[in-house]
Amino acid sequence: MGKIEYKDLLDAGVHFGHLTRKWDPRMAPYIFMEKNGIHIIDLNKTLVSLESAKEALRTIVRSGRKVMFVATKKQAKDIVATEAAKHKMPFVTERWLGGMLTNFATIRKSLKKMASIDKLMKDEAYQNLAKRERLMITREREKLEKTLGGISELTRLPAALFVVDVKREHIAVREAIKLNIPVFGMVDTNSNPDVIDYPIPANDDAWKSIQLIISEIGSAIDEGLQERRKDKEDAKRQEIEDEKKMVDEQPEAVTEEKDETED
Repeated sequence: MGKIEYKDLLDAGVHFGHLTRKWDPRMAPYIFMEKNGIHIIDLNKTLVSLESAKEALRTIVRSGRKVMFVATKKQAKDIVATEAAKHKMPFVTERWLGGMLTNFATIRKSLKKMASIDKLMKDEAYQNLAKRERLMITREREKLEKTLGGISELTRLPAALFVVDVKREHIAVREAIKLNIPVFGMVDTNSNPDVIDYPIPANDDAWKSIQLIISEIGSAIDEGLQERRKDKEDAKRQEIEDEKKMVDEQPEAVTEEKDETED
């Protein structure tokens, strides 16, 4: 995917903010003008913010750490779930459970429970259970899947959070801040951009706008993953070369030793 341009943002309606009466004054630096009672976002600022967010995320992913996506609003759920799953990143698109980050140990217990149910369901003994018991287990599995399915592979806290609509996901943002986890996110004209580390001023309600920003973030993550793979391959190649060098130098050392003993 080529570099994103002003026109791409314009076509996706990224510039449409909320009604002027719903604005958060702290968004003033990112507002270009007011038109028909609606605030228009300055897309030049969006481009700059997006690039710096992508650069930072690429670095995080390159170091082998995870970025957790959070988007519980209807128009963002599927976009975020698809993009996050594509890059094997954790995501929350149903309800944010209080303590998902700050009380991660408890969440880990629920994840372990889900894994043990999966194991049980594959077992022969499961088929011998009464129909009612099987139904209860299945229901519990579905309930856990709905809230925790997107983070089932998460073994430790994520290194960053990417949020669609910081106002709506304020609980997730607050937990991340408490744990010093950097927060990236789309901020509309009714949000406070100061609460997060990497605000991207953008329309966080329109499907096309969310789709464009998320796919850009996804491409940055993909680049980070590719760079990580290359780093690993380079390290492996270097290791093999070093070993080969040592082996090549070995016979000379042995010959020198032999000569010394003969003297």
